[in-house]
Amino acid sequence: MNENDLTISIMGCGWLGLETGKFLAAQGFKIKGSTTSEDKLPILQDAGIEPYLLKVNEEIDASESNLKAFFSSNILLLNIPPGRRNPNVIEDHPKQIQAVIEAAKVYGVEKVIFISSTGVYGDENKIMLETDALHPQRASGKALVEVEKYLNEEKSLKINILRFAGLIGGERKAGRFFAGKTDIKGGNARVNMVWRKDCIHVIHEIIRQDIWGEVFNVCGNEHPFKKDFYVRKAQEEGFELPVFSENDAETDFKIVSNDKVKQVLGVNFSAI
Repeated sequence: MNENDLTISIMGCGWLGLETGKFLAAQGFKIKGSTTSEDKLPILQDAGIEPYLLKVNEEIDASESNLKAFFSSNILLLNIPPGRRNPNVIEDHPKQIQAVIEAAKVYGVEKVIFISSTGVYGDENKIMLETDALHPQRASGKALVEVEKYLNEEKSLKINILRFAGLIGGERKAGRFFAGKTDIKGGNARVNMVWRKDCIHVIHEIIRQDIWGEVFNVCGNEHPFKKDFYVRKAQEEGFELPVFSENDAETDFKIVSNDKVKQVLGVNFSAI
């Protein structure tokens, strides 16, 4: 099959999914996209994305015809992040993902790209590889570990798991994160960040090269100190400078390796 004959469904057309869909549509792929907001349907349409209104809890809230139309695709890009404010996220998020995967299997999806996070790693003061044990500290990271376990046991689909680092780009400006704040702790930790455009490039290369059954860290090459990165970004982007604590003790950190994704896909990353 010619790559441009592929149909790709994007579950979750938010900050990342919408731009990914717009890019892939411009490459000639047929793109379907879901949103939970009726107001966003025309925005998807204008981006070259066939829009669907779908809400996912323990089941998918949509008509049978909508489900069949949306999931009648070769590839599913599954981009529903765990709800950080949900106190039951460790139980609820895996159920959401399971509902989507079951529907994908029913309607004939063959391949899945799941967007995970480097939050599945703990701060272990070392370089983290895809093969390392997962010791997340936040509930959202713990939820993603449960999802990854479930996906790794799913043998009827070809699945890639992409662990994205801290996402920046577009209206998500790093300089705004700590702008004007004072006495910020953790300035001596290392940051792991990645531009949205580089994430989209990785997704496109996976589809183009038809590489499946992998877990990839998707992270920039540099890992500056938190205090240096956020002060520099505030300067570059015109925000009030943050002030980090001078009395900070040594801070636990992680450095996320991107060696595997660069070697397997031949991609590189923009400077952060």
